[in-house]
Amino acid sequence: MELNEQLKKLIEMVQSLESRITEFETENKQLRDENKRLQEKVDYLTEKLYGKSSEKTSSLTIGQMSFFDEVEMEMNPNTPELDLKEIEKHRKKKFKGQRAKLLKDLPHEKRLCTLVDEDRFCEKCGHDLVSVGEEFIRTEIELIPAKVRVIDVYRETFECRACRKKGKPHFEKSPMPYPVIQHSMASASTVAWVMYQKFVNAMPLYRQEKEWQRLGVQLSRSTMANWMIVAAREWLYPLVGLMHKKMLNSSHLHADETTVQVMKEPGRKNTSKSYMWVYGTAKYSEHPIRIFEYQPGRGGEYPKAFLKGFKGYLHTDAYAGYNQTEVTRCYCWAHARRKFIDALPKNTKNAKEELAFAGIEFCNELFRIEKQLENVDNENRRNERLKQEGPVLKAFWLWAESLKASNHVLPKGKLATALNYVINHKEGFMNYLLDGACSLSNNLAENSIRPFTIGRKNWMFSGSPRGAKASAAIYSIIETAKANGLEPYKYLLYIFKELPGVQFGRHPEFLEEYLPWDEEIQRICK
Repeated sequence: MELNEQLKKLIEMVQSLESRITEFETENKQLRDENKRLQEKVDYLTEKLYGKSSEKTSSLTIGQMSFFDEVEMEMNPNTPELDLKEIEKHRKKKFKGQRAKLLKDLPHEKRLCTLVDEDRFCEKCGHDLVSVGEEFIRTEIELIPAKVRVIDVYRETFECRACRKKGKPHFEKSPMPYPVIQHSMASASTVAWVMYQKFVNAMPLYRQEKEWQRLGVQLSRSTMANWMIVAAREWLYPLVGLMHKKMLNSSHLHADETTVQVMKEPGRKNTSKSYMWVYGTAKYSEHPIRIFEYQPGRGGEYPKAFLKGFKGYLHTDAYAGYNQTEVTRCYCWAHARRKFIDALPKNTKNAKEELAFAGIEFCNELFRIEKQLENVDNENRRNERLKQEGPVLKAFWLWAESLKASNHVLPKGKLATALNYVINHKEGFMNYLLDGACSLSNNLAENSIRPFTIGRKNWMFSGSPRGAKASAAIYSIIETAKANGLEPYKYLLYIFKELPGVQFGRHPEFLEEYLPWDEEIQRICK
């Protein structure tokens, strides 16, 4: 009896130990997984902070895909030596007339090097020398530094002497060009230049202030800011409003948003996060349009209000704020690929061996096919997508769903995040197949908003909501000009010279002649 009781206690102790061991093993596995997740996070943030910003998969360590990565070659003693013949294929070859082609749109000036009159004699016999021809030596590019001049504008008055003799004096004054800003020394060229420097060259106003001082002009940054706000309100807002109406008549749009810090917002701290939204017509649209809109938040009510009346295809990332619009969402495959790139371990020796690499390859194959279909009409592009990309997509979803269901993916890890992202938004990722004019990615909107994000690094914040709204209008005009092949400074200069004085308030149709695709503007502002 005692023996049975002792055995019973021993069995209970063993069971208790086994239970505790199981608990320890489970806890240990959870800690290991958590450690892997944290290491993934550290590697990801480190890569974002110090790594390459390019998303090109050629930058990944995949065999010899990174062919010219010298650091990688030094680290890997087994890397074969470079074949000079192979390198020669990658060099940019010069062709006859290349320099002339690069300089064809610039004004040319002939400079002839000759002998002065007193040196035009023969050293052997003393007779005069006669020119017998010229020899071309070289072509140079000359830079003419900026200079400032003051234009004092006068108005001439005319009198009819015949009327004066009859005792009925009659005077007429010459017509005057309208100023870009009333009661200001600003000219069309100075306002256009200040905008161009800040919003194209990302030069903040405090640096422009110093540049003006070097040119001999004491022009404060607050004055320049006021110039831009007033000029945008008077002349750019009406143009942007017209472009907005035309955009809503499109069938395919792109959208994206990014943060901006704005001072003096009513009822908000200066550290509050505001947003700059960008909307663009699609790649295959008749007229490229890019419109920026400043808003104090990221709520879905903002795109809903902006896109009111639009019921076509909208290309975005998977942000839920766009769901409030009556559109067909098309998600960005470049975002999907980015998720799988982020899931690659930082120190992997060969990315091909990683599970996430297959996801990258599926995305790359879709983009490869899209490249081949660029010059195909919309209907044929839709048919070819179903034929060529359909099997790739079928294999991709099968791979993603089976991998997610397996035990090979770290829960809550980067790869699990990537798989959940694409699987949870499968319908949105497939919608681009519905119409041949749809795009595979939202790169158009991201590329449009990139100049803003670059400029933001220099000027950091907008001084007021009025300034942020003016910035949005200026970016809209500049990016639309670039999308239509115009030189932004020339287009801004044309607007500020020609639009003041036009009665577009009473005749809104007059504004049509100032849109960037107008034939006259295309001729003048290239």
